[in-house]
Amino acid sequence: MAKKRVLVTGAAGTVSRQLLPAFRDRYDLVLLDSNASSSENDIIEVDLSNPDIETYREYFKGVDAVVHNVRSTQPGIKTSAPRQWLPDRPGSESPDGYFVERRSVDMAFNMYRLAMEENVQRVIVASSNHAADWYETKLHNGALDTIGPEVFPLSDNFYGWAKATYEHLGFLFATGRLGRVLENVQVRIGAPRAIRSADFEGDDVSHKRDLGAYISPRDMQQLYVKSIEAENIRNEDGIPFQIFYGVSNNTRAFWSIANARRVIGYQPEDDSEREFADDIRGSIKTNGRTLSAT
Repeated sequence: MAKKRVLVTGAAGTVSRQLLPAFRDRYDLVLLDSNASSSENDIIEVDLSNPDIETYREYFKGVDAVVHNVRSTQPGIKTSAPRQWLPDRPGSESPDGYFVERRSVDMAFNMYRLAMEENVQRVIVASSNHAADWYETKLHNGALDTIGPEVFPLSDNFYGWAKATYEHLGFLFATGRLGRVLENVQVRIGAPRAIRSADFEGDDVSHKRDLGAYISPRDMQQLYVKSIEAENIRNEDGIPFQIFYGVSNNTRAFWSIANARRVIGYQPEDDSEREFADDIRGSIKTNGRTLSAT
């Protein structure tokens, strides 16, 4: 059987670097990034925010699936609030963050449009837990125990706003209203990094939060591969559109992955509680998962 041809945007970024080891043997890859200066010598430099989509249409031809991981950044401008789940919800934003993230939305739209026009079957988009991060204060003060992808996305920062907009745009393309159905999986990625107590300076709430949000490289690889290859991703309305939380099988989890288990057979193998057990034992001084349980 011929390999699927998969286009990856943001191919030099953090998420893509975790995915590519599993992708390289499995798929015929087309790798794009706005900055091709990386150790991966097969990355093609393409700026998906360029409104002249004809200049990069060729890379979408003959593609079976797109994995969209690229986003816009600008030095000196933060577009998300640090640890916004804490009671005082500290902020560090500038209104100029809108223009940075609007460019991210433009890139997503250009990707969706070309994928639809070039008969790509499915796109898998790096959304983020921040698409619904407004609820995190409630999650970590005990007012909520868990939320799932069916909860209406709300964010109080431009980064989360852009990710929620990715999702809504993706749904629009998945309905076929624009000419052809483009199947969509939106992955609300949690914390794809090692969780170290030294990064939290005694802030147990944030430490516990990131332990709940952790996703290991092999679990993320599994989630993406199954999102690419699952035969049927239709929702209860018959639309091929799904939102999955990208987390491992964490003891301290507070986001639901029930639909990912059911729809694509996601079976995460890792748990931050086990992965970072020694570090947790020597650092977390309070009981429970949430602030209210301390």
